[in-house]
Amino acid sequence: MPTTEADHVHTLLPVLFALGAALSNAFATVLQRKAALDVPRSEGLRAGLMLDLLRRPVWLLGMLAVVVAGLCQAVALGTGPLTIVQPLFVLELPLALILATLILHGSLPRVGWVAVGAVVTGLGVALAAASPSGDRTSVPLDRWIVALAVCGAAVLALTAAALRRPEGRARAACFGAATAISYALTAALMKSAVHTLDDHGIGAFFTAWQTYAFAATGGCALFLLENAMQAGPLVASQPALTLGDAAVSLSLGMLLYEEDVRTGWWLIPQALGVALVVAGVFALARVPLARSLVASDEPERVVP
Repeated sequence: MPTTEADHVHTLLPVLFALGAALSNAFATVLQRKAALDVPRSEGLRAGLMLDLLRRPVWLLGMLAVVVAGLCQAVALGTGPLTIVQPLFVLELPLALILATLILHGSLPRVGWVAVGAVVTGLGVALAAASPSGDRTSVPLDRWIVALAVCGAAVLALTAAALRRPEGRARAACFGAATAISYALTAALMKSAVHTLDDHGIGAFFTAWQTYAFAATGGCALFLLENAMQAGPLVASQPALTLGDAAVSLSLGMLLYEEDVRTGWWLIPQALGVALVVAGVFALARVPLARSLVASDEPERVVP
């Protein structure tokens, strides 16, 4: 069937809003990580961490950017497949570093700009080759039960593994992976809630269990993210977060919403695109500007 102008518009709208969400998230990332470095580190999950952050205006500004990102993401998920929207959030890391050059007066080395190009090119190639399609507006409860159980168990296991390890790469990677799963599940639940709002109105939205579930998982993701930022270097947490979110979202889109991607020989350019994205993300996480977002120059006080 030939592609119509309406099909292009239908694809363009979620892409534009997903890019807007990624940009807002990138802005929030820079501000939140800057704020997280100004509070005492802790050896465990410290509830007081959130209270410390609430007293910092820069963190509150970052939270405002999170709200804008959430609204853009809701529109994107309501108008397009999960398998298109969430992978675009891979761009958050390069966007965050570009913004950091402006906000923190840093600079990206040449290898950093090459890595940015690799991420953008790889993502474009992978999505063009995959050509995700399908966009259910409802998901049977039995599928949700399986998804929630598997994702919840994985988050608990990764969090427990993080707490058993000292501060460093392994701890940061575990927290980053747990955050990624939480973000992907939040997006899947948000998509269902937005479709409920669109199809049945505001009353149904506020009585749907998915509305409260995505709020709860989103709060959990934020809490895990703040702990991941303090657990170890960006080179460990960010790739786990960025790539994990895209991978889990792709799986949830296919399993819950029956979204499809092209197979056969199309898997070759998809694999090449993914390889470029992975290489670019790891390279970006190693540049000095990225490390400066999670490494303080001053000795930090540890709170038990």
